[in-house]
Amino acid sequence: MGFKSDIEIAQDAQMLEIKEIAANLGIEDKYIELYGNYKAKIDYKLLSDKALNPNGKLVLVTAITPTPAGEGKTTTSVGLADGLRKIGKKAIVALREPSLGPVFGIKGGAAGGGYAQVVPMEDINLHFTGDFHAIGAANNLLAAMLDNHIQQGNLLGIDPRKITWRRVVDMNDRQLRNIVDGLGGKANGMPREDGFDITVASEVMAILCLASDIPDLKNRLSRIIVSYTYDDKPVTAGDLKATGAMAALLKDALKPNLVQTLEHTPAFIHGGPFANIAHGCNSITATRMALKMGDYAVTEAGFGADLGAEKFLDIKCRMADLKPSAVVVVATVRALKHHGGVLKANLNQENLVALEKGLPNLLQHVENVTKVFGLPCVVAINAFPADTSAELKMVEDKCKDLGVNVVLSEVWAKGGEGGVALAKEVVRLCDQPNYFNYSYELNTGIEKKLEDICKRIYHANGVQLTAKARKQMHRITELGFGNLPICMAKTQYSFSDDATLLGAPKGFIVTVCNLKVSAGAGFIIALTGDIMTMPGLPKIPAAENIDVDENGKITGLF
Repeated sequence: MGFKSDIEIAQDAQMLEIKEIAANLGIEDKYIELYGNYKAKIDYKLLSDKALNPNGKLVLVTAITPTPAGEGKTTTSVGLADGLRKIGKKAIVALREPSLGPVFGIKGGAAGGGYAQVVPMEDINLHFTGDFHAIGAANNLLAAMLDNHIQQGNLLGIDPRKITWRRVVDMNDRQLRNIVDGLGGKANGMPREDGFDITVASEVMAILCLASDIPDLKNRLSRIIVSYTYDDKPVTAGDLKATGAMAALLKDALKPNLVQTLEHTPAFIHGGPFANIAHGCNSITATRMALKMGDYAVTEAGFGADLGAEKFLDIKCRMADLKPSAVVVVATVRALKHHGGVLKANLNQENLVALEKGLPNLLQHVENVTKVFGLPCVVAINAFPADTSAELKMVEDKCKDLGVNVVLSEVWAKGGEGGVALAKEVVRLCDQPNYFNYSYELNTGIEKKLEDICKRIYHANGVQLTAKARKQMHRITELGFGNLPICMAKTQYSFSDDATLLGAPKGFIVTVCNLKVSAGAGFIIALTGDIMTMPGLPKIPAAENIDVDENGKITGLF
């Protein structure tokens, strides 16, 4: 049998109608809004149903620091949920929606891989149910109303030099990072410097993922700070009377999407903030639905545990009062060898010296999970054919020194059957003592929270703020936002703010160059290094290989 691509495997799948998936969860028809035969939105009012079960166990899947070799968090999350059902557990997976930027850029599709995928894969990776378009429209409506207010007399006294709200598009487009708009004379607005972010970096995205219902959504939207006046007072979306119209655009996007895995495990896929420039988790509503509908809710957080898991635990769990029962840290032997200095072309060759050199990256993530956050943990090695027994034994031995088991995950090749061993270990861990704690306290001040993250999670020597960031910190504190959690915007490729420092670097200082309050989302964004809120396309974008035939069949999405 020849090799099949991810999309070929997905297109060969025999899906159940989504009404059947929902019925198996016990969801009544009144809560289901169909988007064709295989996708549905589930009304969040379901969560107020008195007949719902108590919460199941929450399992977080995270990973080592990303490398070009790939790690496979989503694939592992899907395979683990399938594996749990293989051993008789009622499991549901809750994931983020893919952004079109990476789909057409370097990463390609983001619905899992091999025989551990969510389907319909093409829909999920492209427009899905239109959530991201609604988020972009709401974001850009606010931008239009802001510029229109200035054009129509500027009664609020907005200083055009102090506008902080940018337009968004769900695409990697470096050309839009910095622009000048309002050209063409008085009738076309006030000329000013402006720019675009990618949609997943929008505060509207974060708000959607954190809001519980329409009133909460409107309250959060109204608090968005879009600019400052000439006398340096904040101007909000509420001041511009934009809240109601934005909420109207988002009313359906607020409802989680229900799909299925290749093995018919229910999957809630909702929201998609990036973890390097936002908080990196699917919506609280989708996670709560998974917890109420299943005995085990498997969810993932973006990029490495220093970014996605830290924000999941310090921001999402704190806001939603969630307590994980276990954490899975995904790694590959290939990626660890990359952290040990091996080039991508040579990763299939056994190299115990490089593996030992790269292992501290995994061990530091594991130690953060178990020692800083106090959670039971297992390492899932995403198996590749070139992995040798000696390499696997080295990983296992080093992790056992930390009291953590290592399990081989073969879900890419075998689906749920390849996740049974991991599922059994997760079930065991969920019954272990749990000493969940956050990495910082909220009321210690912005600089101390930054220092705690940088020292305790990144293992830096400390943090330094530029003069601009220090001034912003004082202003944010004066405005009453000093006790909000921190959302670090940092390269995903290193524990440090320097993407070239692989492994587990020591002796570095993290530089925070910009601080911005996301008052609606309820956190402070700290930008470090050269982090971009609008990615660019690579030399050969994945989009070049994507096509559709005369029958509407899509190819090239992995």
